[in-house]
Amino acid sequence: MGVREEIMAGAADSVGHMLRRRVAETPDKVAFMYPDGASEGPNTWSSLSWRQSNEIIEKLAAGLLARGLKYEDRVAICSSTRVEWIFLDLAIALAAGATTTVYPNTASGDVHYIVGDSGSVVFVAENATQLAKVLDDAEFDDQLHTIVVIDGTGVTFDERIISYDKLMELGEAHLREHPSALDDSVASTNHDTLSTLIYTSGTTGRPKGVRLNHLSWAYEGSGTKYLNIIGPDELQFLWLPLSHVFGKALIAAQLDYGFASAVDGRIDKIVQGLGEVHPTFMCGAPRIFEKVRAAVMTGNTGLKGKIARWAFSVGYRSIDDRLAGRSLSGALALQYKLADKLVFSKLKERLGGKMKFMISGSAKLSPQIQKWFYGAGILIVEGYGATETSAIASVDLPRDPHFGTVGPILPGIETKLADDGELLLRGPIITPGYHNLPEQTAEAIDDDGWYHTGDIAEIAPTGHIRITDRKKDLFKTSGGKFVAPQKVEGAIQANIPYVSQSIAVGEGRKYVSALVVLDPALLQTWAEKRDLGHLSYAELSQRPEIHASIEKWMARVNERLEKWETVKKFAILDHELTVENAGVTANMKVRRGAVTDKYADVVDTLYPRED
Repeated sequence: MGVREEIMAGAADSVGHMLRRRVAETPDKVAFMYPDGASEGPNTWSSLSWRQSNEIIEKLAAGLLARGLKYEDRVAICSSTRVEWIFLDLAIALAAGATTTVYPNTASGDVHYIVGDSGSVVFVAENATQLAKVLDDAEFDDQLHTIVVIDGTGVTFDERIISYDKLMELGEAHLREHPSALDDSVASTNHDTLSTLIYTSGTTGRPKGVRLNHLSWAYEGSGTKYLNIIGPDELQFLWLPLSHVFGKALIAAQLDYGFASAVDGRIDKIVQGLGEVHPTFMCGAPRIFEKVRAAVMTGNTGLKGKIARWAFSVGYRSIDDRLAGRSLSGALALQYKLADKLVFSKLKERLGGKMKFMISGSAKLSPQIQKWFYGAGILIVEGYGATETSAIASVDLPRDPHFGTVGPILPGIETKLADDGELLLRGPIITPGYHNLPEQTAEAIDDDGWYHTGDIAEIAPTGHIRITDRKKDLFKTSGGKFVAPQKVEGAIQANIPYVSQSIAVGEGRKYVSALVVLDPALLQTWAEKRDLGHLSYAELSQRPEIHASIEKWMARVNERLEKWETVKKFAILDHELTVENAGVTANMKVRRGAVTDKYADVVDTLYPRED
């Protein structure tokens, strides 16, 4: 039996079967923790076992059936990450429906497109704000036969608009009348049943609906468990957007592994939450790790700053020995012990004190960020995937990390490089195609079933994959040099603490330049220390001393780049890039093309007029 066959043998028939198997195996273990949502002060966290969670999920599932949900009917969820999101998603699986994911920060126009294109018949709104996004369109009056609201504050309910609690009440009544209803709906689902319709972030146009069948999640769960990355008694801190494929894959992994998750999607509460629940692992996007490092770097001044810089210099010197499994010896061992006591232990406490490792995904992690954390004794490994690969296509193993790589491919998944170095993948985790887009499906997945990732990669003899460039993002300078903007942007954000967003430009130009956006919180901290806290973000960002400071930091950036990649000039934008101003997608990826077009006049100022 091959590896894929072995994994498939352990894979459940569907997400509903995965849930039922988990509840049967560990009914009384803690499954989820969730906060009371206090805006100020500490949170009170509640816990639910797998049995208790399943009771809620089954009521929700039966409620959907009572409202007329049919096989593969789509239910759109527009909500931030919270435990109710997970329960509703699993309820949809039990009811044999399919989840359509909608980011809560998605503008009304895109919400209309997603709900309409998916053909969703039920819409779940987190609150009155999300509800308004579908109530203002009369064409949904017939399409959406049910709208469920999680937080009903300020909402007027009627026959069509019902509360989360009302849905459970309907489910209880339905199960009393039809006790075998959920058994029948779960039995109707299999590997080929549509499970999820996830709309890509749309960096280059309208979002595309990626169809993911139950096989995708069954294989993700069984395949990641085969790697034995996480123990069944671990506690995950889950804040990632569940509208994103990465968050969805983590739920699939949890069903197979059986670990617990503390769920709170409030990004401004992450550090507080870590200190309250003390998780053992967490997954995140690179920007979260960049922000933690920036906060530490800008917060350490004077003597405290000197001690921190010394500690991290010791940490860097320890990396090679520790990665190789060698014990530190002599003076370095004593220095590292002291550095840990004075600096590193405090950083670990900010992460909850029990963190074993973290996994970075959704974008490339800067090697400098990875080494900075590892120097402090905190391991971050990278994973790789796309919506089209059900998120986790590869992951670097915490027990044997290879920095700079995204690890080996998920067992049983085939991989090869095209003639131009593009990474191609094939296997059970690959989408069967885009919703209502046959031409785009044919472009992405060839006749032999290979998904063309769009990423240029290298594959080591050990099987570890290194992503080098994003094929479509490469630009060529007038000197004929190709530049990968992500590499330049990663270096900027890793080395300049105050920068939160950056866009490298230079197509057809003599040299590379950049547009940068500053972190509002760090900029405000800088201002208050200089009695400038009364100034606006726009005013602060354009002050000469800020520009001079960024210019000094940029010199450090350029030391880490090839000569033709170095940033010769930059401009600081006087506002952030947001969903509202079309600067970023709903999952916070910069719309590079849209931004460079919008700020073409600013870019032009960075080059000689004759250019």
